[in-house]
Amino acid sequence: MMKIRFILIIAIWSLISCENGFEDLNRDPFRPSQVEMGPLFNGVIESLTLRGDEQLFLHNEHLYALTQQAALTATTFNNLARGTEDVWNRYYLPLANIREIESRINNYSGDPERMNNISAMLKTVLAFKTFKVTDLFGDIPFFDAGRGFEGKEFVRPVFDSQEEIYKFLLDELKWVNEHANLDDNPKTAAGEDYVQLNGFDHLFDENMLMWVKFANSLRLRYALRMVEKEPEYAHNIILEIMDNNVPLIEKDEDVILVPRALLWKKQNTFWSFREHRKLRMGSTIWNVMSENDMEDGSGIFDSRARIFFETNNADDWKSFPQIPTADTEPSGGAPYDAVRDVNYSIKGNGNIYSSFNYHLIRDEDDVPEMLLTASEVHFLKAEAYYRGLGIAVNESQARAEYDKGIGSSILFWHKVVNSTQSWLNKPPDLPVNGEFVTINHPSVKFSNSDDPLKLIYTQRWIDAFRQPWEAYALLRRTGSTPYEGDIKEHYRFPYPPSEIDNNPENWAAQVTLMGEDSERVKLWWIP
Repeated sequence: MMKIRFILIIAIWSLISCENGFEDLNRDPFRPSQVEMGPLFNGVIESLTLRGDEQLFLHNEHLYALTQQAALTATTFNNLARGTEDVWNRYYLPLANIREIESRINNYSGDPERMNNISAMLKTVLAFKTFKVTDLFGDIPFFDAGRGFEGKEFVRPVFDSQEEIYKFLLDELKWVNEHANLDDNPKTAAGEDYVQLNGFDHLFDENMLMWVKFANSLRLRYALRMVEKEPEYAHNIILEIMDNNVPLIEKDEDVILVPRALLWKKQNTFWSFREHRKLRMGSTIWNVMSENDMEDGSGIFDSRARIFFETNNADDWKSFPQIPTADTEPSGGAPYDAVRDVNYSIKGNGNIYSSFNYHLIRDEDDVPEMLLTASEVHFLKAEAYYRGLGIAVNESQARAEYDKGIGSSILFWHKVVNSTQSWLNKPPDLPVNGEFVTINHPSVKFSNSDDPLKLIYTQRWIDAFRQPWEAYALLRRTGSTPYEGDIKEHYRFPYPPSEIDNNPENWAAQVTLMGEDSERVKLWWIP
């Protein structure tokens, strides 16, 4: 982002795509007028997919252990910089696309209303991407970033405060709700057709109701995230959303990226596990999904346990201690090797602990990457009702949203399994009547708990199993997700080395403001 290469990135990005697949989505010979803006936007959508270095060095080496959604049995590469570089580049390179599209919208000579839907889509995806990055690093270059093609004064942008970024993006998402046109054939007040991307929106296919639901759901997510820091500001947003019944993501509307639908092979997830090898089911998550340690799995009351994990090489369920001792047997074996494609049951004699389900991380076509789930929205609403955030306390409504959140999560994960063609040993079908063992288990039942809020956080944490960055945010905000031992004082990640090299003066000024560039510096919204 900090180099003159950004002057060239627009032309480069409109011609190629970085992942396997997506290339054909950039071509429309019958609409040559759309070859410019459409491929640019498609490049932005493509950048939502996860790369290998982010997953290996950030997720598998750090986030799963920090959140205790899994156990890191041993440190392997410990090359955090490669993970942070991947996140940084995955954000700032496509940001040039976004700025170019913004420029074209701002300079459009016709009726500006014609561009409203494209603006709404762009604002929403920019908000999603920016929130994720600033929640990992804190203050980042934003308002002047990605504008290197506009002039040399933008090549090395200053850092902007996370508070300013948050409030700007929340206002942008409000604009989406107020200005997006939901008609099938939208027209301006003067009767002109809206400008459309005509086949280049590969997230929602220009279904503007879904874009509005995504925007509103993001607004609710991040209003709750900042609620401890600025309660009045956040309460007003939550009240506006909940009181006006604005459209939100609902059942079967999960915002996901499905490889097969996008002509893309999701190879990076398997690579990150195959190369790393050291993640196993930890005792923390096992203890909230099974009522005992019976190795035959008879204590499992949450069917997602059989989707997230599998048995060890002896076909037993065994968790790795979240806090190992000197007597803890080492983890080994090869549960993530491709040889299991033809010899599925062989996981290596040393694999004495339950590993991640092979199909969940091996499949390249059907297992999606999650951006925002309907169950998360239910849990956000449950918290708002239970705590009275912007709205009156309503425990019965909180319980209803909590139950819907669990049901929606279980349905989602079983749907993933049933729609994945390569998945073997699929769990039993769900009860047709929707009665879930999980919801009625005494340890999960809302009415049985002395701390229902912790139950809400626990279920949100489980649902975010393949979104460890979201579980990390929830842990930092609440300190109430399942955890063994003392919670680590880890609040952010250091800026990647490339930022130090390419933007040294602004980086140095930022570090002076923070005091140090370390994980000990709290983000703006952390209590």
